[in-house]
Amino acid sequence: MEAPVTASAPALRAAHERFVTTPGAVPRVRGLVADSWRRCAVRGVHPDGSRLPPLRATLAELAAYRRTHPLAAALPLFRELLGAGAADDGHVFAVADTDGTLLWVEGDTATIERGERMHFAEGAVWSEARAGTNAPGTALELGRPVQIVTGEHYNSAVHTWSCAAAPVRDPATGRVLGVIDLSGGGTIATPPALAAVRGAALAAEAHLARTPAVSTTVPVPAGCGDGVRLSVLGRDSALLESGGRVLRLSPRHSEIVLALALAGHGVTGDRLAVELSDREVPSSTLRAEMTRLRAVLGPALLGSRPYALLCPVRSDLGEVCALLAEGRVAQALARYPGPPLPRSDAPVVVEQRRCLEQQLRGAVLGSGDPGLVRRWVDADWGTDDAVAWSVLARALPNGSPQRAAAAARARGLDLAEAVPPQVVRHAAVLQRARS
Repeated sequence: MEAPVTASAPALRAAHERFVTTPGAVPRVRGLVADSWRRCAVRGVHPDGSRLPPLRATLAELAAYRRTHPLAAALPLFRELLGAGAADDGHVFAVADTDGTLLWVEGDTATIERGERMHFAEGAVWSEARAGTNAPGTALELGRPVQIVTGEHYNSAVHTWSCAAAPVRDPATGRVLGVIDLSGGGTIATPPALAAVRGAALAAEAHLARTPAVSTTVPVPAGCGDGVRLSVLGRDSALLESGGRVLRLSPRHSEIVLALALAGHGVTGDRLAVELSDREVPSSTLRAEMTRLRAVLGPALLGSRPYALLCPVRSDLGEVCALLAEGRVAQALARYPGPPLPRSDAPVVVEQRRCLEQQLRGAVLGSGDPGLVRRWVDADWGTDDAVAWSVLARALPNGSPQRAAAAARARGLDLAEAVPPQVVRHAAVLQRARS
């Protein structure tokens, strides 16, 4: 849960001034904002308002792109839930894609015009890497709802604004499709504003789940045949099947291909670098890696400017997500040999791994089926799940030896979690001394 905003606007601006002018200064702000400021500093984002977010495309190009974007289907819902309120309160709502490009900005006319002067306008890129700390960009960065107020923005040009944003996910796969944002004056710096964008994001996901005609994949180019099959679950090196070939990708190429498959459409080099590493990735390093990957996949499969897989991708991860969306929990668990790329620490993989495990675990435990819960706790990823063992104990019949064993296992895990690590280490030392 995000910590509440407690600092005043003058205190936030003072903290910002100290951070950007004093080398090594510790950011005296909320943790998520401090982390964002550090990322911005490493990426060379200008904090003084001297560089505004870039415009991605012409209006004609943007219009064509918006027509095919999955969130176009949710735009009437966003207008109904947020549009009238934003206009009445002197705010705007914005919808952005996964790169932070603002696709729609609507609401109060005067606020729209004020936003345009700092490039908060349709077609501008408000990713954290391009615009600094801001609600839509940082929400995309973290994959969760975010509220940023006044001086918490890294770019001082935005210090009179507050904003709240929440990612919108594909209900079938769990991947992020974009973000919904409210921006404007002081009333955005309140819990109801954050609750509003959270509610709008959830409503959009429910709407998309009921609208099977909405496509979240790129069009099929000529020559793609049956597309591409990607296997990433339970393996550190992905398998990619295309055109009769079966390729075992290196761990790094596995991360890149999975990131592109989850994106569904092209991503910029800046965005891809952020998804692949928490550290700064030089553009030259990423270009060299993509050149090597293109030599493996072939130019007919991997496109550039932006980077994209040019053929539809079916994956074992997507199939498990689809089964969960359909409520077919037993089939989803049977098709789950383990988390995607389990040794990868790429942010996009870590986020997808967490999302899938939460969905699958919740579905299994919520099923009340002792057979499914037993399969969960018998697997490597569920053996230390105290809650799952408790659920299993309650699901088994009274008097069953398995029920007693499951309850004992749950109590043992709860006790182990309650004992401080230093006590465990001290007990181990004493044990070795006695043996």
